Amino acid sequence: MASEQQPQSVEETIVFDNVSKFYGEVLGVNRINLTFQAGITGLVGPNGSGKTTLMNLMTGLLRPTQGEVRVLGVSPSQPQNLFARLGYSTQFDSFPGGMTGYQFIYSYLRVHGFPHGEAHNLTWQTLERVGLTDAAERKVAGYSKGMRQRVRLAQAISHGPQVLVLDEPLNGLDPMARAEVIDIFKDLAETGCHLIISSHILHEVDMIADRVVLLSSGYVVAEGEIGGVRTEMNDHPIQVLIRCNKPSTVAARLFEHDYIVGASLHDDLQGLEVQTRDANRFYSQLNEIVINEEVDIETVTVADADVRAVYQYLIGNEGEAR
Repeated sequence: MASEQQPQSVEETIVFDNVSKFYGEVLGVNRINLTFQAGITGLVGPNGSGKTTLMNLMTGLLRPTQGEVRVLGVSPSQPQNLFARLGYSTQFDSFPGGMTGYQFIYSYLRVHGFPHGEAHNLTWQTLERVGLTDAAERKVAGYSKGMRQRVRLAQAISHGPQVLVLDEPLNGLDPMARAEVIDIFKDLAETGCHLIISSHILHEVDMIADRVVLLSSGYVVAEGEIGGVRTEMNDHPIQVLIRCNKPSTVAARLFEHDYIVGASLHDDLQGLEVQTRDANRFYSQLNEIVINEEVDIETVTVADADVRAVYQYLIGNEGEAR
């Protein structure tokens, strides 16, 4: 856990020193003082809380209005020095037209100076790591949402960076793909990599992060180990939306367990909405149902309205006061 790690030097950490970013008169983030050490840090907050602004400052896509950011001792305003250290996966789809998965990663490595042979080998190694070798020669435009998430992750890790900045990387993944990607994150963290992972879904961060930073309206309202967040979550239900081909079967199986508060089918009978007080047990059970009942899962997402309610529950009136 983060508390057991020895303090690291500036060259081994990511530092925000009194950083603010304004878009004209609109606040992005304000007076941020943070130090990110090796391991997995979750950035949590509703849409508009400042997560993406913080990540864009870290990756050099934005420059602070005031203050300083240092990534392993390097300023993000020096992209030529930052690239070797950092990989970034945005939550938005933006792929060059007609590219295959292989070309998407290979061309990225070539642009950044890797010779043909090394770029070719790294591309296949990375595609294998994220489980996309069978789809390597297919056009990315034809990938499912989960596959597009994984090919973006593959590009971000392809050059072996020490820092990974990942914006909503689990969004749209089915339960099994989600578990595989989480394993990749944990493997990278064990090698000393810094992973900064944003999410508006608190239980996702609970599963993977050593440390969490809660953001609200551009301010850091809490930070520390994830255990405290987990304790608060246990008594507050979350709402999960599932799109699948057998919603009635899934609902019936889930209702066998006391940690399911409620479930209702969608009007089109192609999905259901579930309320649960134990996200970890729910996802574990869902995986079993998918396998045993041969359920074809399209998406699993947490409803935004309920996530905001959980977030407000955790921070009380503190976020509103900002």
